[in-house]
Amino acid sequence: MTSENLPIVVIAGRPNVGKSTLFNRLVGRRQALVSDQPGVTRDRKEGEALMRGRRIRIIDTAGLEEAAPDTLFGRMRASSESAVSMADLVLFCIDARAGITPTDAHFANWLRRQNRPVMLIANKAEGQAGTDAALEAYSLGLGTPLALSAEHGEGISDLMGEIVDRLPDAPRQERRRRRDEGPEEAEEQEERPPGPLHLAIVGRPNAGKSTLLNCLLGEERMITGPEAGLTRDSISVDLHDEHGPIRLVDTAGMRKRARVEQHLERMSVSASIEALKMAEVVVLTIDATLGVHEQDLQIARLIEKEGRACVLALNKWDAVEDRVATRKAISDRIETSLAQVRGIPVVTFSALTGAGVHRLLPAVRKAYEIWNSRVTTGELNRWFEEMLDRHQPPLVDGRRLKLRYMTQVKARPPTFLLFGTRAEMLPDAYKRYLVNGLRETFHMPGVPIRIQLRGTKNPYADK
Repeated sequence: MTSENLPIVVIAGRPNVGKSTLFNRLVGRRQALVSDQPGVTRDRKEGEALMRGRRIRIIDTAGLEEAAPDTLFGRMRASSESAVSMADLVLFCIDARAGITPTDAHFANWLRRQNRPVMLIANKAEGQAGTDAALEAYSLGLGTPLALSAEHGEGISDLMGEIVDRLPDAPRQERRRRRDEGPEEAEEQEERPPGPLHLAIVGRPNAGKSTLLNCLLGEERMITGPEAGLTRDSISVDLHDEHGPIRLVDTAGMRKRARVEQHLERMSVSASIEALKMAEVVVLTIDATLGVHEQDLQIARLIEKEGRACVLALNKWDAVEDRVATRKAISDRIETSLAQVRGIPVVTFSALTGAGVHRLLPAVRKAYEIWNSRVTTGELNRWFEEMLDRHQPPLVDGRRLKLRYMTQVKARPPTFLLFGTRAEMLPDAYKRYLVNGLRETFHMPGVPIRIQLRGTKNPYADK
């Protein structure tokens, strides 16, 4: 069953009642950022949980607050309301220790009008005192509150059982498939389709990453606005193009380490780096009106270090006055500063208007194809002999290195193993010569290329 067909459980409530902590408990891992600071969650975050053999889609939302629609908190509330509108079950969380607030009462009344099944959760109800305080939640008129402590794991198993009992039955065709095939065959068939392409969108704050994701999805999935740093956590969504599924991750903006002072921002940057490491292709989004900043180059170097394919996305292209000069300046800076990934593809567009965005995913697919490319050993060694004839290996300690042959040991990224006498002493300059030759001859622009060295042992060295 695809994630789109899974039953949806939405966690809602005012800020700082422990929604993200509960989300992490239900999905079984620390997927959402958690902090004592209220309002950490801004964009809704999705994950999957397995409860009593059923896969369930869990959505963590921003805190419900009264605010004007054009403000940040108003946009956060609109995103949460959108999630509630598609829920099969809403977990409405309150803080048992704080008691019922006017905000809780207001949104409890609002939930009753949404015509959605609601389960009342009295969180932070540790011990007997917390359980007694949870009884006050009866006044909200949403039924019997379930007292639990998401932080300490108390009551979570009871909650999972209640969730499964209140959700609609599994679709008829899914039940029939399980009955006819048995659990093992059903599991094998689910694993048969190829996995999605993992794509991360990274960049500095306010480069337009979330606006780009919204444009690709065709909906206002992420909260956007003129404020820098709106996205705090890495948000994963599923997308399909003509070639198949894509797992798309929008990340928080990454500033210079010296400027990252708050603990929350450090957690956000760490989540962005982790998303980059898990990706296969990374879209580095740059504000074209500002040009390439040193921090953009640092992010690009991190992408290369992690061995990921990269596509350079120049956003806000509609606001650039002299496009020819800007494109040349950016290209010159990239070629000079990122020689290790020479030929990186560049796509210009405006995520706000959508102009040119259609060129991005084809460039991503092409970079992914190159990142997975392989060269046969025969082709590789014919090329290798030509490179040796053109420029002989250098002298090291007065003796010339004897390089014998190469083979490709893996792709993702393309990695080659070079054998020869004292090959491990090969200078970096000659390695760069070979890498540039591989990139040009076998058409591998813009992806990291690794060359590993293995020397042959002299059998008389120890005698």
